[in-house]
Amino acid sequence: MASPRPAGYEVEPAVLAPLVPAGTTLDRWDGRALASVVGFRFLGTRVLGVPVPFHRNFDEVNLRFYVRREVAGEVRRGVVFVRELVPRAAIAWLARRAYNEPYRAVRMRSTVPAAIGTPGRLVYEWRTEAGWQRLAATAGGAPTVPAADSEAAFITHHLWGYTRQPDGGTLEYEVEHPRWRVWAAEAPALTADVAGLYGAAFVPALSRPPASAFIADGSPVVVYRPRRM
Repeated sequence: MASPRPAGYEVEPAVLAPLVPAGTTLDRWDGRALASVVGFRFLGTRVLGVPVPFHRNFDEVNLRFYVRREVAGEVRRGVVFVRELVPRAAIAWLARRAYNEPYRAVRMRSTVPAAIGTPGRLVYEWRTEAGWQRLAATAGGAPTVPAADSEAAFITHHLWGYTRQPDGGTLEYEVEHPRWRVWAAEAPALTADVAGLYGAAFVPALSRPPASAFIADGSPVVVYRPRRM
């Protein structure tokens, strides 16, 4: 995975509460419930260890929020996806089948600097019935590894995923990657059909400027097989 670009929005907890998977609780940063719109590019992808021909490199844009679960004194901090957009129908089908994640296949395109070490403008675009939409920002300054107690670390270092199941149960899976360096994001912009993609409840939060925005350098990521809690 390369060049994640998260934009964080403060959301009323009541909006997220119906989406929290059973067995987890809403995780907050400094008392605030956050949701992030994240654009990134998968490179060399395998689904459950299997490469899918012609589907290994692709963009994704998703909306996620953050939860936590305690297991024998261990706090597992995880993400829950509200919607994940990808350009490949086969990838969306496999991810829904393996993880029951809310994937949707749409037309997508992106502009990402070849070397993220040189600050530049990152643009992720997708098309639905409402037309072309976009997530964009410019990387500025020097990259740094965020402090463990920072908002950037909170957003980039949740290493578990949780997915609600149709019968009310929950799937849990572990994600493994090193801590990422981040750049400040200048001129962040989100132009999207929020109600059509995520529901009317998210319109107030995602219509405001983001509470935070940054660009991360990314790295290889391992997503382990899910298990039912």
